[in-house]
Amino acid sequence: MRYAFYPGCSLESTAHEYETSLRAVGEQVDVEFVQPRGWICCGSSAAHATSRLLATALPLKNLALVRQAGFDEVVVPCAACFSRFRTAQHECAAEPAFAAKAWEAAGVEPVNNVKVSHPLELFNSGEPAKSVQRHVKKDLSKLKVVCYYGCLLTRPAKVMQFDNCEYPMLMDTLLRSVGVPTLDWSYKTDCCGAALALTRTDVVLRLVKELLENALAVGAEALAVACPLCHANLDMRQTQVNQKFQTTFALPIFYFTQLMGLALGLEPKALGLQKHLVNPMSLVDKL
Repeated sequence: MRYAFYPGCSLESTAHEYETSLRAVGEQVDVEFVQPRGWICCGSSAAHATSRLLATALPLKNLALVRQAGFDEVVVPCAACFSRFRTAQHECAAEPAFAAKAWEAAGVEPVNNVKVSHPLELFNSGEPAKSVQRHVKKDLSKLKVVCYYGCLLTRPAKVMQFDNCEYPMLMDTLLRSVGVPTLDWSYKTDCCGAALALTRTDVVLRLVKELLENALAVGAEALAVACPLCHANLDMRQTQVNQKFQTTFALPIFYFTQLMGLALGLEPKALGLQKHLVNPMSLVDKL
């Protein structure tokens, strides 16, 4: 099974362990991710705040590259990139005149019907889902995890069309399918404040504290995420939260692909667990 794969900027840098673990899982379950040549930034960090046309043209350029590579579907792991791709498609479908301008700005011929998928969707359906379940090797039934989806995967609902926008379950379903128990909790889609990381750190620390408190309150030992910004925020802010609020948080933050990899029998280093700031190995070693 071969799929086009758009890494975006984060997976090539600060969230490299997300890409590493995704590819490692793919190799185990016979899913190959092919990166289209010449891909460019989707503009998620700033373009949409400065120019609607630019913010739409950048994803369109990448969709054209996917089609040029011979694919009709592209897997986009980063929640911010995923949001920009689906937003561009939604706006072009709603406004043909604007779409024509955006394709012209992208400098490519328009392409239609390139499916934009998230790995959570891919591994929850069809042959990829069956292959994942066939390759489970390690018992993770003693691990207690809450799934944190964040803001961007599910909202706005009419644009993203991703699971239930208020109480999504795709990550829970996937992890449970490989033997990872996930707990119900009420903060699945609450904001972690990553967009305010530099401008309102005080707000960010409060939001992170509330998320961690709620996770602990339901009995979680770790959080699973699907967003590089969420991972960075929750992983690196715990020391600051502890200093500000006199707390003692030390909750490991995993990409869902890393937990999948552990269930498939992969070694922690192959999944990039050594890159985390909150050391997850004391928890992993107990499994």
